Amino acid sequence: MRQIPSEPKALSASSSNPSTLPTGSRNAILPPVFATPVMIMENAALNAIRAYLDPGESAVGTTVNVRHLAATPVGRLVTGEAEVTKVDGRQIEFTVRATEGDKEIGAGLHSLVVIDVAKFTRRLGMSNE
Repeated sequence: MRQIPSEPKALSASSSNPSTLPTGSRNAILPPVFATPVMIMENAALNAIRAYLDPGESAVGTTVNVRHLAATPVGRLVTGEAEVTKVDGRQIEFTVRATEGDKEIGAGLHSLVVIDVAKFTRRLGMSNE
């Protein structure tokens, strides 16, 4: 992993659609709204550091502490934003927020750890090597 400069930011966008809902077998009585697990903004966090990863590296989530502040109906665009706040070796911390237009619908903290994908796969016993 190359050195990450202070405070890179990135965005990710997702449309609230049937695959992003907490309904179905998980919680069938709720109206069709954007689900909290989808809002975690991990894609935005990964986008913020992707340019600094070496070939064969990726990052996985290690900590999530977010508040879901407002419901978002189906069909609305949700934008996730992540900003690096701390880098400690391979551990990277972010402030994250999600918005629907100008309205903040989520905010919190998220951490990723940079991994070597081949080593990670071998540890799981999933490698063909």
